[in-house]
Amino acid sequence: MPSLDHTIVHSTDRFASARFLADLLDAPEPKAFGPFATLKLDNGVALDYAEHAAGGKEFVPTHYAFLVTEDEFDKILARIKDRNLPYWADPRHAEPQKINTRDGGRGVYVDDPDGHYMEFLTRTYSDELLSSL
Repeated sequence: MPSLDHTIVHSTDRFASARFLADLLDAPEPKAFGPFATLKLDNGVALDYAEHAAGGKEFVPTHYAFLVTEDEFDKILARIKDRNLPYWADPRHAEPQKINTRDGGRGVYVDDPDGHYMEFLTRTYSDELLSSL
């Protein structure tokens, strides 16, 4: 079966955005790779942050979800709180400064410097939950 190798994340400052996520994940410093600031994840997938150049057009923030262990979730949430970052239990930002406990796991959303929705969750959502949303 095919697997994701990398994706491009549009940003206004490639290293600032890549470092934001690297800091929350306690991941290694992003590396320069051509026009990108590349953040390698443990599963081999790379996020290639690129400074947006679309002729003045705005880019649409996107959603990135990271499956983490319970221990990693605790550390990420602590880093979010230590930095006084706003966070939400939901992608619509209707439940501020809360986490969710969907499907017996935990999840939290935080916006990166460019408004991308970064989600950290401890369990993959079940088909039943996804169909109810």
